[in-house]
Amino acid sequence: MGIRIKLLGDPAILDGDGVSQSVRGFQAWALLVRVVLAQTPLDRRIIAAELFPETVDPLGSLRWCLASLRKALNCSDCLSGDPIEANFPDDVEVDVLQLDRDDFEIEQAGRLLGGIEPRCSSEFLTWLLVERERISGLVEARIRQETMRAISVEDYDRAIRLAELGVRGDAFNEGAHVLLVKSLALAGRYDAALAHVEATENVFLVELGEKPSLALRSAARRTISSPPVGISPEVFVNSLMQSGLAALSAGAVDAGIDCLRRAVNDAERLKDRHLQARATLELGTALVHSVRGYDDEGAILLRQSTELARQSGSASISAAGFRELGYVEALAGRRPAAAAYLSEAIGLAVDDDSLAGVHGVIGFNLVDWGQVGEGLEHFAVSLDHARKAGNRRREIWSLGVGARGLLAADRLDEADAWLEACLVLSEEQRWIAFRPWPVALLGESRLRQKRDPAALRAGLEDAFATACQLGDPCWEAAVARAMALTYAAADELSPAMDWLTEARRRCARDTDAYTALQVEILASQVDISVRQGKPELADAIAREWVSMAARTHMNAHVARAAGFIGRH
Repeated sequence: MGIRIKLLGDPAILDGDGVSQSVRGFQAWALLVRVVLAQTPLDRRIIAAELFPETVDPLGSLRWCLASLRKALNCSDCLSGDPIEANFPDDVEVDVLQLDRDDFEIEQAGRLLGGIEPRCSSEFLTWLLVERERISGLVEARIRQETMRAISVEDYDRAIRLAELGVRGDAFNEGAHVLLVKSLALAGRYDAALAHVEATENVFLVELGEKPSLALRSAARRTISSPPVGISPEVFVNSLMQSGLAALSAGAVDAGIDCLRRAVNDAERLKDRHLQARATLELGTALVHSVRGYDDEGAILLRQSTELARQSGSASISAAGFRELGYVEALAGRRPAAAAYLSEAIGLAVDDDSLAGVHGVIGFNLVDWGQVGEGLEHFAVSLDHARKAGNRRREIWSLGVGARGLLAADRLDEADAWLEACLVLSEEQRWIAFRPWPVALLGESRLRQKRDPAALRAGLEDAFATACQLGDPCWEAAVARAMALTYAAADELSPAMDWLTEARRRCARDTDAYTALQVEILASQVDISVRQGKPELADAIAREWVSMAARTHMNAHVARAAGFIGRH
């Protein structure tokens, strides 16, 4: 075994026998992590100024640190040149670069550089803040993936161990608690699951002023349906699914979810893997799309459905399950995890309807990831397949969500055409619940084309009322942000900030919020704060902006946000 560099948790350089090598000073570790995670080789003068802002001879200090690291690594050729390149031998392993490997021991991953807080320039400290958030997001996403994988193959001991790790990493992340409670319940440790629910509710109430959502207590149920209804024939399970989906379509969410829970329970009793996979997929999808705050339980069920589908040879169900998992992860900003699920989905999708859905979600993830051109290509493919399949709702979704990519590409005329077509089809299909989203985007597009801000408000007010009646936090926030932009365009900064504050409050109301929208709201708040002459407020919001952008892999926003910190 070669040299191992450990940067997640307390840093260390371990030789082939696992013996820790001496590295003196926090600055040496700061230098090592900066080089390891650099996108391009580092100019010596720039990195010296970042790491040693108060030193008389920064370049001399840099040379000393590099020599110390080369000695610890027993490698005379690495960390050399100007610009500096790592040039590690092939047998050197760096933990932070292995997060996507199947054999990576995620249970051993800690905070980047552990508790080390180097005394460096503000530029370096901002970079470290961003990287810590980005890496933390990757670790959390990997723990989440591995927990759900363990649940899906009924390795509940490992699921509990991983879920506990997730809770320790972020004690106020309700989703992490849902995974732990569900793991305990599935392992038959019902008392422990309930005890954890009650303890978590108490902590949330004391520290945050409110209890977690009902999704946490729901995860502790003894069976997927409560109360159980006994063994039913296959035809009755199918009828339960049909009744549940019909109820959801009619807006009777509670009744629909109850039917689907009973369908899953009865399918389990029948031990029919294909039927279980179908019922679990429908329930998981319903929890993700129809019930606010239940994305975590929905994701667990979706992952279970993919495993059941694999066992029963049901490729179409697997494709749908992985597609929905990709959507959940993309919505939360866990983009590499979303990409991994969607890669599985695209390999299993065969018909036009399935391909339309998968390509649409791939486009959704890529656009928010900053890969706008590639994302738009997937939206175009999605629309082609949706039209061939005659699936108007998939067409509506890809037109509305894809138009956001066109806005990002500054292709405003095309965005308008997509959004207007989306609204026409929404009216034809009576999908009124989707309407606030294209109205919000159309308002933003027309503002950027210098339309009269006041003239846009009536349509936005109507869309906001619809979103509020639906109780949809994402739609409410999107329209509220568009309203704010109309006031900002008219230099009415106070109402603009009021609408942005409302948008942010509504978007964060549930645990399964659309993180990219939250990032854009924060960006708008910083812009308005600067225009209002409130530098301290702008700086405080910019720190939240850069943190969320880093965790959700929105690199363009990271660069913009970092430019505001401490400089206004």
